[in-house]
Amino acid sequence: MVKKFICGDDAVAEGVRLARPHVISAYPITPQTVTVEKLSEFVEDGSLKAEYIHVESEHSALACAIGVSSVGARAFTATSSQGLLYMAENLPYASGARMPIVMMVANRSIALPWSIYGDQMDSMFLLNSGWIQVYVEDAQEALDMTIQAYKIAETREVMLPVMVNLDGFVLTHTYEVVEIPAQEMVDNFLPTIKMPDNSMSMEDPKSLCISAGNTTNLEFRIKQQIDTENSVSVIEKVDKEFGDMFGRYYGGMLEAYQCEDAEAVLVATGSITGTSRIVLDELRKEGKKVGLLKLRYLRPFPTAKLAEILENVKAVGVLDKSISFGYEGSIFTNVNSALLQSGIMPETVNFIGGLGGRDITKQNIREMFESLLASASGEKQQTLQYVNVRCKL
Repeated sequence: MVKKFICGDDAVAEGVRLARPHVISAYPITPQTVTVEKLSEFVEDGSLKAEYIHVESEHSALACAIGVSSVGARAFTATSSQGLLYMAENLPYASGARMPIVMMVANRSIALPWSIYGDQMDSMFLLNSGWIQVYVEDAQEALDMTIQAYKIAETREVMLPVMVNLDGFVLTHTYEVVEIPAQEMVDNFLPTIKMPDNSMSMEDPKSLCISAGNTTNLEFRIKQQIDTENSVSVIEKVDKEFGDMFGRYYGGMLEAYQCEDAEAVLVATGSITGTSRIVLDELRKEGKKVGLLKLRYLRPFPTAKLAEILENVKAVGVLDKSISFGYEGSIFTNVNSALLQSGIMPETVNFIGGLGGRDITKQNIREMFESLLASASGEKQQTLQYVNVRCKL
């Protein structure tokens, strides 16, 4: 084990190197470009023995990864923003064909208007693509989840692609100390990929684009839904195995912080959870019963565990760095549905912030918690609240 001072993009590249993929299909787009550049250096210096293919577009990047996975090899690709939307056609091909591809997404705003800065509009756009989606808080978690993602994806009961999401620039380009595991330890944790016996080969070619009419299509979808739901137990198991071996546990589907006696809880994803934890500690010192729920996976969605943690909470806030135009934040919709399904009816507030890379400050987070505490005490709050708005619209 060694420690390095690296950015989030580099951390993902280190995780990919340790996972030993057979093929990397690369196309640059800000802010993920550093990852594929670093991987090209690893291939060039021999520290990663893999085929590095510089394709002509993001669409081709995922198409290449699908081809690689179809013959039983381990594939990696990365993208962001419009690049993710450009490859959108191929995402359900990968998930429907049950290809255990791992893809890093550097979350970034989508056009129009253009912005190179980070929000989560891109990945939220594709929640229904059939991919497992995990969101990380820092560079260490980015590295670790890249390794975990392969083990989850390649588990026989799952066999689904995984999207590892990092906040653009805030995480991808921020440097911090990251622990790099020894290759031998990772090899023990992540065995060589074993695809189903019916994988395609040159000796036994197959069609990847099967048709399923109205006599069988529904059953294919139900099977995929069941396996996606059942991946929850695999995710929890892999996280524990990783923690037992490397000493870092991430709580599986989600991580609760100071929620045991909390009257008001903020639900958040990604790097903003780190800042929220600092603000929460300050409020706790002031005697305010607040909690934080770090939502790590959005697909599959941790309905049962989320409801268990929020069962006795009076007010729940959800911070979305995206918006479903004409309605509300996508995470808010999912959280509300989970609470309703579980028969839990706290007051809920949706905070929309960070769009186009707008800062979400400690003061903004304090104001969110204060709004939730007011709601918990019976003071009705506006359901949809925008964070750090500069002018009246």
